[in-house]
Amino acid sequence: MLDHDTLARDLVAVRQPVGQAHGLPSSLYTTPEALALERQHIFHNGWACIGFAKDVAEQGDAHPIDFLGAPLLMVRDKSDNVTVFENVCRHRGMILVEQPRKFGGVIRCPYHSWCYSLDGRLRATPHVGGPGINVHEAVDPTTTGLTPVRSAVWMDMVFVNISGTAAPFDDWLAPLTDMWADFAGKPVYHGGADSSFTLRLNCNWKLAVENYCESYHLPWVHPGLNAYSRLEDHYHIEHSGAFSGQGTRVYDPKLSEAQSFPNFDGLPAKWDTSAEYVSLFPNVMLGIHRDHFFVIRLEPVSCEQTIEHVEIYYTSPEATGPDYADLRTLNAATWKSIFVEDIAVVEGMQRGRHAPHFDGGVFSAVMDSPTHLFHDWIASRLGA
Repeated sequence: MLDHDTLARDLVAVRQPVGQAHGLPSSLYTTPEALALERQHIFHNGWACIGFAKDVAEQGDAHPIDFLGAPLLMVRDKSDNVTVFENVCRHRGMILVEQPRKFGGVIRCPYHSWCYSLDGRLRATPHVGGPGINVHEAVDPTTTGLTPVRSAVWMDMVFVNISGTAAPFDDWLAPLTDMWADFAGKPVYHGGADSSFTLRLNCNWKLAVENYCESYHLPWVHPGLNAYSRLEDHYHIEHSGAFSGQGTRVYDPKLSEAQSFPNFDGLPAKWDTSAEYVSLFPNVMLGIHRDHFFVIRLEPVSCEQTIEHVEIYYTSPEATGPDYADLRTLNAATWKSIFVEDIAVVEGMQRGRHAPHFDGGVFSAVMDSPTHLFHDWIASRLGA
């Protein structure tokens, strides 16, 4: 059980300066009540990523998503806009769409055949006034459309704010877009089936974020990566209340001696050898490079299970074509092997969270500040 008085005291300890702070208490990693608390105060009250616009690539495409128990429907309408609705009929709350599919004109409820246009308007209510009578004054189509969910798309990621109370999306994202202004306005192109994979982790979602934030573990968990991008080649990235992570000054993977991906146009010289990896709170982990961009969307399944949805994007249609197919396959396999190396440590930390006397741990004031910043953000949201 989650003791709220104890949690409140623990969160005060989390919010101390990094050298004196304790980590988040184990109850936030091991109890279903904690995930329910995070659902309200973190995932639904703020902006969070639920999917990708590529999954509704054509007009009429609809993609259902269970977002921590909230049934949502991502739709691309006839104006080519990607919007999100609650995936329920306004009549009796029936789930509208069970599997990804294409709709030619209307979304029809399988229960009583109420129909909605792709922009959410109620279009038909068969027999609502009795057999053969398809209208009734008690059902106003102008107020009985699908319930919209506040949403926005950035770099193909679809974000939602369930509560509708978060700051405007552009304001919320501004710290990251300002930092990555060199990439502003540059389109990204998904690499196709081989550039998409999932990893299932037996750990709490926060441990995946914590591990991704820091480079401290590289020499021991990623010896191959550390062989060319050493611990001392990395630097911290921190923006309180928004994101944290790491960067490297020596990005040069040399996947092939004969071929390399096209770069983004117009990048300053910094990006010739730099790459940056940030966790955008709460549930996306991003990697940006001169020649590709990847996203890891975290899906909390339970307090001790998480799915990582990994998508890799490139700089041009050419890079996603057949001439680069082998290189894309190699790039995806390389990243997957690195991400798989992290599984043992995040799952080990999850098992460790069941130690009766573990108090959340301490931090290295030098190496762990990106992780502490994430803990502080969680504490600020839950403490409020």
